[in-house]
Formats: sequence, structure tokens, C-alpha cells
Amino acid sequence: MNFINKATQAALSILVLGTIITGCQKMDRPALGDYPQDASLPGGPLKFYAAYDGTTANKSMAAVDSIKANFGVVNGSGTFVTGGISGNSYQGSGGTGFIQYPSANDFTSTTTAFTVAFWIKKTPQAAGSGTNYAFALNNSGYSWTNLKLFFEFEDAGNPSTTALAAGKFYVMDQWVEYTKHTTTEDRMPKVLDGTWHHLAFTYTSSNSILLAYIDGVLFHTDKVGGPLGAVDFSGANGFTVGGPGQQAHDANTWMGNLDGQIDQFRLYGTALSASDVLALFNSKK
Repeated sequence: MNFINKATQAALSILVLGTIITGCQKMDRPALGDYPQDASLPGGPLKFYAAYDGTTANKSMAAVDSIKANFGVVNGSGTFVTGGISGNSYQGSGGTGFIQYPSANDFTSTTTAFTVAFWIKKTPQAAGSGTNYAFALNNSGYSWTNLKLFFEFEDAGNPSTTALAAGKFYVMDQWVEYTKHTTTEDRMPKVLDGTWHHLAFTYTSSNSILLAYIDGVLFHTDKVGGPLGAVDFSGANGFTVGGPGQQAHDANTWMGNLDGQIDQFRLYGTALSASDVLALFNSKK
């Protein structure tokens, strides 16, 4: 009898446990963020990814980075519009609009290589409106800029045209310029013609080489510094898309916010290969 009672009790226990588990499985779970997910997980080569597929009705969700659910704050007149390269896109105003993130996730731990890739749709800014920053890695107290990494389109002193864009890439107080007037190859062809273009910049510390790609094709190869070598982004205390950020020196004066659209913004902790960059372009990522 004791054996039977124990067996019966065990069976009842299993039945109750199964019922509890089944009930738990049927319970409604709280919804996770409804934002685009990329294949990369935290700790992988893709450190930051913002698809900008949301709407202005929920700007914080629209601006979210999918790798670590890093929610950006959309400042001023920045908004989100239809007609991005994939879904919606961020629309800057050139005035007060930019997206401020508390960090660039694990991207700041990279030292040996990195990639910045994004889509942009823009025309040359009006004379006197200042430079237009596509992004900036903020670092209070670093050099005179308070920035460690950025890309910007030049102002009226070095004006762009729809055929040839004048831009500058800055990393650790070193500059790579695509601004010369003497040859067309030194300016960025068609990037500011008002249609979507893909830009990608890869850096490798072993040779201090920055490669710039336009629409999946290598545009320029430059040695950074004398040489720069390893990078140190460890002190960064904010990341801005569509502007230099509030921490930047002279932010929102000659350091201006972007007046165009940005989509599919990515930061990698490695230098993508030429085929990887081309794949991003071909797949509109």
C-alpha cells in the first residue's frame, strides 16, 4: 500500500507539474520591441544597427539600435519618412534635428579595425548653413573637437555640387579629405545628387589604411596619420547620427546637422571585405 500511495503521489505530482508548465506556455508574454532585427547578436562583428523603419509617432522606437536595444533620442526637427532605401528612413532638417544615442555599444571597444556603413539621400546644403555631419562619436574633452570619429560634408568654403561631393572623414584627430578641386577623383561622385547612395568606410590598424566605398565600389584608399595604428574609442560618451552631437565643439554653428535622409546605419568592429560591402549595397542593407 505504501508503495502504491507513493507511486500515485508521484504520478499526481508529474501531472500537476505538467499542467503548470503547459499553463505557463500558454500565457501571453509581454511584447518585445517591435523593431527590425539583424542576423548579428551582441558580441558579434556588427556592433550597432539602426534600420529607421519606424514612424514619427514613436520616435524613440523608430530610432532604436537593434543590437542592444539602444534607444536614441530624436532631437529638434528630426523625423521619419517613407521612401527609404528599405522601408522608412530618418529625415534630418539641417537645423536642430539629430539622433543622440547614449553609446555606440561595443563598437567603442574595437582597436584594430572598424567599418561604418550607411545609406544617404541628400543634395548640397545651402551656402552659409555650415558643414553637414552624417555621424559623430562623442568624447568630451578629446582634442578640440570633443569627437573621436565623424564624417561630414563640407560647407560653403569648399562647396559640393550634385555631381561632386566634398567630404571629410575624421578618426582620432586625423583627417582624410575628399575635397580637392583639381581632379574629379578626389571628390565623391554623385553622392549628393538627391538619390540614395551607399557609403562605407573601413579602417585597418595594421596598415593604417582607410578605404572609402561608394555604392559598393572602392572609391579611395588613404593612409591615416603617420601612421595612426590602433584606435582608442574607450572614452566615448555618446554617439550621434545626423549631426555632430551636443558635446561637439561649436555644435550647431559651423558644425551643422544633416539636412538629408539616412537609412540602414551600421557600425562593425571589423573591416569588411570588398565583397561584404558590395553585398550590403546589392541587398540594400
